[in-house]
Amino acid sequence: MTTPIDLIITAPWIIPIEPAGIVLKNHAVAIDKGRIVGVLPQDQVAEKFTASEVTKLDNHALIPGLVNLHAHAAMTLFRGLADDQPLMTWLQKHIWPAESKHISPQFVRDGTLLACAEMLRGGITCFNDMYYFPKSAAEAAIATGMRAAIGLVTFDFPTAYAADADDYLAKGLAVRDELREEPLISFCLAPHAPYTVSDRSFLKVLTLAEQIDLPIHLHLHETEQEINDSERDFGVRPIERLRRLGLLSPGLIAVHTVHLTPSEIELLAAHGCSIAHCPSSNLKLGSGIAPITSLLEQGANIGLGTDGAASNNRLDLFQEMRLAALLAKGQSGRADAINAHQALRMATLGGAQALGLDTTIGSITPGKMADLCAISLDCIELTPCYDPASHIVYAAGREHVSEVWVAGRIRVKKRQLLENNQIELIKVATLWQNKISPHEIR
Repeated sequence: MTTPIDLIITAPWIIPIEPAGIVLKNHAVAIDKGRIVGVLPQDQVAEKFTASEVTKLDNHALIPGLVNLHAHAAMTLFRGLADDQPLMTWLQKHIWPAESKHISPQFVRDGTLLACAEMLRGGITCFNDMYYFPKSAAEAAIATGMRAAIGLVTFDFPTAYAADADDYLAKGLAVRDELREEPLISFCLAPHAPYTVSDRSFLKVLTLAEQIDLPIHLHLHETEQEINDSERDFGVRPIERLRRLGLLSPGLIAVHTVHLTPSEIELLAAHGCSIAHCPSSNLKLGSGIAPITSLLEQGANIGLGTDGAASNNRLDLFQEMRLAALLAKGQSGRADAINAHQALRMATLGGAQALGLDTTIGSITPGKMADLCAISLDCIELTPCYDPASHIVYAAGREHVSEVWVAGRIRVKKRQLLENNQIELIKVATLWQNKISPHEIR
């Protein structure tokens, strides 16, 4: 007697992430009601399951959906606006003025819809966002059928979204209360950075995080200037300031962490903090190269992020995987510093763990949601294939993603989005370009 289920996906290679470092050959994933109910050899599937639908991947590798651990999704509408600038010049002279003129719920919804389309086509099924008007970002993710951890952003200065830190938090919590039952939406508290958030506001964020059990997502030690300014204004480096306030914990997602001393590396790892490594953005803004190999050696959990499209300028985790692995090798002088399987874990289970979603997504494991990405290896530039994990990290790109499922529902089929109208998205983005470019491009 077989069990009736919704979907069976077969593939010549499945990289489940858990257990670590293995590739399953000629296996199948059985899915029912959005969840994985079995991972087993293809020749055993018919003995256990009868599926309403069977998808046969002929020359593909199947991996968990990628998790973008740090994004400002709506900033796709600022892509290329002010390139080749250091971080603080970029923010203070270009991005913050542009935001003050244009940020609105419609801007965030349109920009996030554009970002979701780009990310899904590149195999990203979940993103951790930090931006204004979080309800608009969540609505865009829901409309696209994509999983999102929505950041409840906090600053100590006014914007078009909120007047002060208390207002940011009150509005963010109202969004969480309204959308907390949405199955694809979770939340983080997102105080922007130590240089934009006061001690009082950090303590309020910490209290809320403990009360409602949310991760805290913030930029940390991105530039040397940030550290120098903290020493001038607070007498200590930002990590020490956060330690004294009690923010270092397994619930902290520290973004960038480029400039760390050995003791700070030990401190972050000892407190169980997760790191959102954004190598492309760090390089493009001239911030530096994060000491990821040392963090891994200390046992820190690492996920990968794209940052926003205004500072990357791609929402492309294939690029981040490859770059993270290559930078670690070059920085350490060791070719084995980060191997392909480690890079894949960062882009999947590492991000899920940081968000507290590792029992839900991040690996192809029975009981987890079926967030999956199929990568076609049937092309000249990926032939021959001796090791699919190596190919995914070092040779393949997002253009090789053929199918994507979120909670068992197909969202990309034969490289085409099924939910978003791509022509309409391009028209909307062009309208925003015409509004923005005469004022902000320097």
